[in-house]
Amino acid sequence: MAIDFRGQSAPASEEGMMHVFWLSGMSCDGCSVAMLGASNPSIEDLVLDRVPDLPLVVMHHPMIAEESGAELMAQYSAAGQNQLGAPYILVVEGSIPDDQALSSGAFASMGAGSSAARGRGRATDWIVALAPNAAATIAIGTCATWGGIPAAAGNITRSMSLMDFLGGGYRSSRGLPVVNVPGCAPQGDNFMETLANIMRGLTGNRDMPQFDELGRPAWLFDQTVHVHCPKAGYYEEGIFAEEPGDNECLVEIGCWGPVVQCNIVERGAVNHLGGCMVAGGACIGCTMPGFPDKYSPFYKAPPGSAISGGLTKVTGSAIRRMRLMSMKMANREPIWERAGDGTTAWGRAAGLDSPLERINGKFYKKLQYKGSVNQASRNKLQPQPQSMDILRQKGVDVEASTDVLQEHVITREEL
Repeated sequence: MAIDFRGQSAPASEEGMMHVFWLSGMSCDGCSVAMLGASNPSIEDLVLDRVPDLPLVVMHHPMIAEESGAELMAQYSAAGQNQLGAPYILVVEGSIPDDQALSSGAFASMGAGSSAARGRGRATDWIVALAPNAAATIAIGTCATWGGIPAAAGNITRSMSLMDFLGGGYRSSRGLPVVNVPGCAPQGDNFMETLANIMRGLTGNRDMPQFDELGRPAWLFDQTVHVHCPKAGYYEEGIFAEEPGDNECLVEIGCWGPVVQCNIVERGAVNHLGGCMVAGGACIGCTMPGFPDKYSPFYKAPPGSAISGGLTKVTGSAIRRMRLMSMKMANREPIWERAGDGTTAWGRAAGLDSPLERINGKFYKKLQYKGSVNQASRNKLQPQPQSMDILRQKGVDVEASTDVLQEHVITREEL
């Protein structure tokens, strides 16, 4: 289900500028790295105003800001006091620690305290100060969206997601709940595309994008990893990997791809390259709200795979054999069938030209062309080329030794 939140357009007096303020909670900074590696659009495109339908973006990020210290934090204070004169978007990476419940100290902090943050520079103080006036608030990465690793069992920080910290009733100044772009680390283009589309919605250049019931971009997280996995065909045929790195389906070594909503295999990790399953790694569910505890222990087959995988092995073996029959039939030129012979020398060495295959091919074609024009039968009426097997016609002896050829032939069964 997609939910369409339509924000109010930005006033014309804001001169086509929009600020982005970045905060980190319990974070490894992997989300920042993912954002910096994005290319659709890139952060450089935004801050250099190279995307025509987007406002000029002023990025306030401790890693890439030209300012530092008090000069950097002055901009955060101005935003918290609603004194920027332009709208801003709040982006939070990392889990939100429960340090608001502490009498002193902090698990995550940035900068010195200020009147805007009403505290000692704790990350949670800055979130409290900036979230109410933000045009949109985005949680990037699984730690910020669902709590992630810092919220796992045994963690002393009692961390939580940004949604849980702000509460289910939270709305930004333009009417948006928290937008969630999960992943550990997230796919960088997923975040940048979401950020760009929210900006378009806020400025009125386009409708606000649609989000699902968990606040995820609906167009990015509507399908499972398995749907686009390059190894999904092996699952269908009941062929499973035995160890990481094998080319076959990874379900039996702990892949949760059939139930995990993520687009990493179709979009790639960076610049449309890589991705967990593409690189031979099993999906451990890092984009999902239950990660990591509900997907542990990692690299152990999910309970459901005993049933689904077992059934697939039975049906898949039959499907695989039927497809091999069809493949063998399709691996014959019509001209060979008209001649009643004439596979390649390679085919003869591999034993592909057998009577059983010809019989299978006849039954297959009856089913294939039922109710339509039988092109295979029409092809039988074609005249054979007169210069077929030209070297033999000219008396040239080119017959190769089958024994020699067999040393070089790898059959489909061996593959």
